[in-house]
This record gives sequence, structure tokens and C-alpha cells, in this order.
Amino acid sequence: MQGKLYLIPIVLAENTAHTIPAYVKDIIINTDIYIVENLKTARRFIKSIYKEKNIDECTFVELDKHNNYKFDDSILSEIFNGKNIGLMSEAGTPCIADPGNKVVEAAHEMEIIVMPLVGPNSIMMALMSSGFNGQQFSFNGYLPIENNERKSRLQQMETLAKKGVTQIFMDTPYRNQKLLDELISVCKFDTMLCIACNITAKDEFIKTLPLAEWKNRKTDINKKPAIFVLGK
Repeated sequence: MQGKLYLIPIVLAENTAHTIPAYVKDIIINTDIYIVENLKTARRFIKSIYKEKNIDECTFVELDKHNNYKFDDSILSEIFNGKNIGLMSEAGTPCIADPGNKVVEAAHEMEIIVMPLVGPNSIMMALMSSGFNGQQFSFNGYLPIENNERKSRLQQMETLAKKGVTQIFMDTPYRNQKLLDELISVCKFDTMLCIACNITAKDEFIKTLPLAEWKNRKTDINKKPAIFVLGK
């Protein structure tokens, strides 16, 4: 009997195993091969979900961050021997703002059954809680680093957001405060911004305000994972 490739969600914050659906535990119990973005994170997550799991008897294949996230796709042939394989991101759900799509692409080419599992995703959870249009939206990923490109991208997103196409984006946590300052400087004060920070953690912070109010508000988002959403 052929196995499957399971797209396994993991936690967004420490000590939040309760955010993972119970049936994911059953998948982990029956899966001993994993393709992961971060080995340490994956091992720790598995033990938090199922303490009895013998991690040392599991096989882990780590995506190569230094070589365009390549991996040895021969591991996928184990599925034809009846083995299940789990794919894990470093946080949240695989393949969303995550290089795991390369694994899924290879699986489809090999006609392997791909099974996405439900779990926390910061991008979708930020959109859900923003109050903005969820019928039309765009995820823009990380913004350009170069100043002029960055300013141009912010203005483009603002224009689309005011037309009702919600714009979702992010940056490296240590640049969060700079990004907020740039939004206040570049965009109009009546433009609506939602910041969703440390989603699912004890200090989770989600707020939607016009930029005029963000300017006068002291907000500590420095070095914390955050999703930014522009909308109408």
C-alpha cells in the first residue's frame, strides 16, 4: 500500500501545542520520515505533540538553505514502500511563504498523494482578524530592501488597498519598527493598517487603525514576528 506526503502544520509560538488539531498527532505517530526546513525546530515540535515518539529512530531530511532549498528527492520513493512522509515548515503551515513547495512539486511529478493538514497560519489569521476584505487579497511576502523600490512597493500596495484589494506583507522582525515608520512616512494618514504580532502567543497583539493613529501610538513590535495588512 502506497504512503502519502503529509503537509504538517507546526506551532507559531512556544508552548502553543493546543493550536494543533488532535488528528495531526495521529499522523505524527504513524510517520517516521520528515522533510523539514529546520531540523531542531521539527524535532522539538514532534516531541511536544507526542512525547513517546523515538526521535532517534526517525529519518530527517533538511532543505538546503544555502543551495536554493534543494533536497534529495530520492527520499520520496519511500512512499512507494508504504511509508508516510511529513513535510514541516519552520513555523505554521508548509508551502505558504515557505520553500516546501519544491517538495510538493516533486511529489506531484511522481504522482504521490499530497495531504494538506489544518493548522495555524499567521498570514491567514492576520487577514481573518484585520476586518479587511477577505474576498480579494494579495500576499506580497517580504518587501524590497532598497529604499526607492521599497517606497514604490508601499505606494502600489496602498493604491490597491484603497480599491478594496487587501494587501498582506511582512519583514524580518528586527526591521518591523522601521517598516512601520516607513508606512507612516510614505502612505496617507487615512490609510488603514492592521498589525498582527506574535499570533497565538501569550502576548499576541492584533490591532487595526488608520496610520494617523499608529503615528501617535507607542507600539513594541521590534524583533517580534509580525504580519502587516493594508486594507479598506
